[in-house]
Amino acid sequence: MARPVLEPREDREVFVVPLDVRPDHIDANGHVNNVVYVGWLQDAGTAHWNARFDEETRTKWSWVAVRHEVDYFRPLPPDAVDVKARTWVGEPQGPRFNRYVRIEDAEGRVCAQGVSEWVLVDAVRMRPHRIPADMLPAFARR
Repeated sequence: MARPVLEPREDREVFVVPLDVRPDHIDANGHVNNVVYVGWLQDAGTAHWNARFDEETRTKWSWVAVRHEVDYFRPLPPDAVDVKARTWVGEPQGPRFNRYVRIEDAEGRVCAQGVSEWVLVDAVRMRPHRIPADMLPAFARR
């Protein structure tokens, strides 16, 4: 069954992260290994967080990924260039956010997409914490 391509909510910022396809990303089948895509989901979310929040906030709070789901549409070959991750967040649910990521090739075709569930934690005690309302505007469309 074909999965629909993920589309961002109209009120959410779509944050773009350039990705490099390296020789060590290529598997025995001659394309980017599935495990690399999971790393890219995490890298995209971390880059978005780091770009929108100052060091003081990032010292107080941290995110823990508790689930990743990836759909693969077309392989990325070893010579792929201008690959991008586009990421945005969903609706907060207490301490949880779903983060959505589309991996696109140079022509803008979706090669893979994923949903990760992240939990906000107090960075010292590592205990879950409800996502503060004042954090939400940082993820809004600019």
